[in-house]
Amino acid sequence: MYKLLLFIPFVFAILAITQTDPAARISPTQSIQDTTKIDREYALEANMTGFFSKNGARNPTLRANKGDRVRITITNGETMTHDIALEKLKLKSKTILEKGSSTSLTFTAGQNDTYYCSVPGHRAAGMVGAIEVVEGVISDATIAGQVPMKDGQPLNLNFETGTLKDWTATGDAFANPLFDADPSPVHEKEMNIGFEGKYFLSSGGTANYKQTGTLTSVPFKVTQPFAAFRVSGGALQDTRVELVQAGTNKIIYHITGQGRATLQPAVVDLQPYLNQDIFIRIIDNETGISQIPYIPNDKWAHINFDAFLFYPTRPNFPNELDQKDIIILPPLDPVLHAGLSGTEAARVMTLPKGFKITLAASEPDIIKPICFTIDWRGRLWVVESHTYPVPAPEGQGRDRILIFEDTNGDGTLDKKKVFAEGLNLVSGMEVGMGGVWLGAAPYLLFIPADFKTDKPTGPAQKLLDGWGTQDTHETLNSLRWGPDGWLYGNHGVFTHSNVGKPGAPDSERTKLNAGVWRYHPTNHQFELFAEGTSNPWGIDFNDYGHAFITACVIPHMYHMIQGGRYFRQAGKHFNPYTYDDIKTHADHVHWLGKRGPHAGNFRSAAAGGGHAHAGAMIYLGHSWPQEYRNDIFMNNINGARLNQDHPTRSGSGYLVKHKPDFLAMNDSWSQWLNMKYDPSGSVFAIDWYDKNQCHSSNPDVHNKTMGRIFKITHENDKWVQVDLSKASDLELVNQQLNPNEWYVRQARTILQERGPNKKVHKALKEILAKNPDATRKLRALWALHVTKGLTEKELVDLLANESEYVRSWAIQLLAEDKTVSPETLKRFATLAQNDNSALVRLYLTSAMLRLEPAQRWEVLEALVQKTEDKDDHNLPLMVWYAAEPLAIVDAKRLLQMAEKAKLPKIMPYAVQRIGAIGSNDAKKVLKELNERLGKMGHSHENHEIQQVLAKALEE
Repeated sequence: MYKLLLFIPFVFAILAITQTDPAARISPTQSIQDTTKIDREYALEANMTGFFSKNGARNPTLRANKGDRVRITITNGETMTHDIALEKLKLKSKTILEKGSSTSLTFTAGQNDTYYCSVPGHRAAGMVGAIEVVEGVISDATIAGQVPMKDGQPLNLNFETGTLKDWTATGDAFANPLFDADPSPVHEKEMNIGFEGKYFLSSGGTANYKQTGTLTSVPFKVTQPFAAFRVSGGALQDTRVELVQAGTNKIIYHITGQGRATLQPAVVDLQPYLNQDIFIRIIDNETGISQIPYIPNDKWAHINFDAFLFYPTRPNFPNELDQKDIIILPPLDPVLHAGLSGTEAARVMTLPKGFKITLAASEPDIIKPICFTIDWRGRLWVVESHTYPVPAPEGQGRDRILIFEDTNGDGTLDKKKVFAEGLNLVSGMEVGMGGVWLGAAPYLLFIPADFKTDKPTGPAQKLLDGWGTQDTHETLNSLRWGPDGWLYGNHGVFTHSNVGKPGAPDSERTKLNAGVWRYHPTNHQFELFAEGTSNPWGIDFNDYGHAFITACVIPHMYHMIQGGRYFRQAGKHFNPYTYDDIKTHADHVHWLGKRGPHAGNFRSAAAGGGHAHAGAMIYLGHSWPQEYRNDIFMNNINGARLNQDHPTRSGSGYLVKHKPDFLAMNDSWSQWLNMKYDPSGSVFAIDWYDKNQCHSSNPDVHNKTMGRIFKITHENDKWVQVDLSKASDLELVNQQLNPNEWYVRQARTILQERGPNKKVHKALKEILAKNPDATRKLRALWALHVTKGLTEKELVDLLANESEYVRSWAIQLLAEDKTVSPETLKRFATLAQNDNSALVRLYLTSAMLRLEPAQRWEVLEALVQKTEDKDDHNLPLMVWYAAEPLAIVDAKRLLQMAEKAKLPKIMPYAVQRIGAIGSNDAKKVLKELNERLGKMGHSHENHEIQQVLAKALEE
């Protein structure tokens, strides 16, 4: 569910990672005891920021002589999945999980190599280092340093007097800062300080980290070109060492610790300041006190210092602390409140001018709302999740569906009834088309209903089964009717499903783990709409029917294109010939730092609050100011705020920019899971409300007594009572022109349920033909489609419409059944050659992905030559996805098409794909290409292709 939740240390998810990661092809080293003599032994601590040696070096270069027998042992510094692998030798240790657990890798040094963690994302987060094979003696010795002098006497910059002579202290952090023992009395016992001489200095260690203050040395002259000192402690903005130019107070150098206890040398180039006076300033302005109840205080809110020395040449230290190796974290985000009543929680929220928020319902009337929808009467259907996180045995589920209603417009949901009980692990819901649709892994369920009495008319029907439950916060979710009449939903990456009708064999099932799926309510077809991302928990459609989702851990925003394959948090695409995938459509992320999203947890308010998102609402109501229309809203769980992003058209799709956050909950327990607008234009939001923000398979971690529903209104909102089920067919047609999309969608679904109607079709075609607004044309087009009011000829005629949006949707609807007539295919080819819209070309590409490969040639041969699309965010890869199967149909023709391609990567991908066939005929085609390129002379492009060819032919 609100999966997105931050840490994900689930054993089952971890197993899924190691099984699907490319590194799984590396053979693990044997666990049999190795009695071979070890020439070189290295011990490293593993955590997400890197591998650390005992002397504090991050990802140290490990040196060995050629032929040395080397053993690297890693010990887990955290409860997280880690291993160690060698890139060239293709060795991998066993995987460790628990903090303090260890594993080793033994090998013979023969060439330079790279060691890294093969768990997906860990190498990118910084777990990677070098192995260097060297000649001669391996030594860490460095030149001697000199203590700075003043008035002919050595200064006490290394504290060997046991006092603060030559220093001035302010605050309490440096009242008694000198220590002569390791382990230190103010640090945790397992921490190694590694100081030199008799004493080192600490502003409080991990015991007295709340203390603050400043320590300043006397000024002294720079008499050597280099200096070095040892530093450790917090990687925080306000725990640092500064070198300051005396007289001007210019800071000429500064550095923090890196969040570890072991002192490491920091080297400073002082050549520009020779013979000038400088002084040292050691600053600790960090208390480390957390304002978030379930986040502990930061014990690294201190600084350790020792051994300032001058050097005649630059000294080299094997454990030198480099600025680039430090993740400097901003202070913890201030979250003012926690554990409030529903009324108080609404009172403390911060909204833009003109808006207000009210508590619509709270515990005990609503407990753990996990999903909801709004029906044609403006009522809220809400699922209470009592079963999560552990599925109950069949028939013993405890989830239930409640119906809430505001009967007088005061913002309070004062009427409540129970629709169904005894449900199991429900994570998504939609109503309409005769009943209630539920995502309840392992099933997609349908409960037929009498909406006059609001009671089921029969038991739940199992429409589909095979939905996975490996990770119960990444199950099927966010059910929503699409503009085309299909039921859409999301699915997470660490749950593995094999979906089909009950009893269907594997050949009639669809494998999926991450992406967007859809199910048709009348013909009962199921398909994967687009694959990839992470754990999306929100989907919505804009004015043009384009789908957007919000994701977690990876960048958060994606325009989901039919047939698209998107960046994945983990695992591999089902099609091994994908080669690359479509990245985020946002120009930003909502977390700070360059070491991955988790490093910014609870410190990313300035960027939007963090990496964990829930819900997606594209506001298409009628009453809020125009600046909010078509913007997408999502809850930022770690940040306790509602993010607002603004999509703008760019090429074939969108570029999404961040606007100022719309709302701050100011309450760290807030857990909004979704938001939707109603017939008045106001927005309802469900709040899981829990101290714990993380998914856990342990049910005792989650509070089971709280839940809220809030209502956001603008001063323009006017409460209305409505029941569209009582509207006539033509009244429902007229609702397609309503400025509030709520009416449009509800009316379209009712028309779809009522079925074909000639009068309805005539009225809709009038809108399609004559309304000048493309969005209104689209609404008429979608309503015609769901009521079966369009012929193929009418759709083909729309391929000449002046609106690129209408042309593109006509393409999608023509290819809906995965087959088109020869005449339509010819029109597609003409569009591919002549249409000036990148959006139309994108829809043509999606359509090709739905047709038999042999039918794709003419369209793709035109699309690959569109120079204007070479830098498009989506088209080069989408065209490749459509072209890839042509390797089997006619490899020679595919290469001829690739040679003419203006889109990037088409040729190298085509070579790779043909090479993967492995047949003699495929190799013959590649050899012929290689010979042709050889005769064409040298160019950068030819050289790149020849390299790919050589590899393909070799394999």
